[in-house]
Amino acid sequence: MKKLLFVFNPHAGKAQIKNKLLQIVDIMVKEGYEVTIYPTQAREDALNLVKKRAKKYDLVVCSGGDGTLDETVSGMMLSEKKVPLGYIPAGSTNDFANSLKIPKDMIKAAKIAVSGQKFACDVGKFNENTFIYVAAFGMFTEVSYSTRQEWKNILGHAAYLLEGMKSLQDITSYHMRVEYEDVVIEDEFIFGMITNSNSVGGFKNMTGKNVLLDDGKFEVTLIRKPKNIVELNEILASLTNLIDNTDLIYSFKTSQLNFLSEEEVAWTLDGEFGGSLQEVNIRNLQQAMEIMVKNK
Repeated sequence: MKKLLFVFNPHAGKAQIKNKLLQIVDIMVKEGYEVTIYPTQAREDALNLVKKRAKKYDLVVCSGGDGTLDETVSGMMLSEKKVPLGYIPAGSTNDFANSLKIPKDMIKAAKIAVSGQKFACDVGKFNENTFIYVAAFGMFTEVSYSTRQEWKNILGHAAYLLEGMKSLQDITSYHMRVEYEDVVIEDEFIFGMITNSNSVGGFKNMTGKNVLLDDGKFEVTLIRKPKNIVELNEILASLTNLIDNTDLIYSFKTSQLNFLSEEEVAWTLDGEFGGSLQEVNIRNLQQAMEIMVKNK
């Protein structure tokens, strides 16, 4: 009998999985799996469990928000054996699920997780850590890990905007040197994101057009510090319209880049705190992990 490890965050979203758990497990069993169920108890629980035990299973399925997915992927990348991963989104934004066209409906997502087709997607390497869809710093990035879980559940996307508005009153910038391929950029930045996703913070198409999740390339967006209110409005207009038509925003694709800053900069990886660092190396590990998606 095939073996499946099902890891889920019981508090993700509005704890909706408690009403779907029996149906989800029934779908897994009907597909021929012997199922081991593990509700996470604390931070990094999914990471440690998958790292130690994934090799004993034919399939690992996780359910939760982007943080749970990030932990599961990180654990898989550290496992002795990488097995396919199924994902049942249950968070408030589910950016990567949107990019993979995995439905919000948990029952439909569960069916895809056990009977869909494998898709080899890229994984990001951030110094010694990994991320699945975004590494970011600056304005709005502290939002996802400073907003309490209860607020995320109640407000959803509005929580990100609400917390972000408080940051606008005092814009912090970081002097950074950015190196990629044969290019060097040195500037004052208020925000930066390195993504492998069609959606960030629940906003689709924010990372640009023609995004492929298996091409070995990141989409990079770096926003310079505005010198006055006119430049600030120019940046906001560009972000609102999702059109990069300003010199205040750098946009490019690359498979690897380095950041060097004069001070420690706080980073977020898939919406979770990724550390405060002066030196960062980011690499794209092309098609490093198999994730279950809809059959074509």
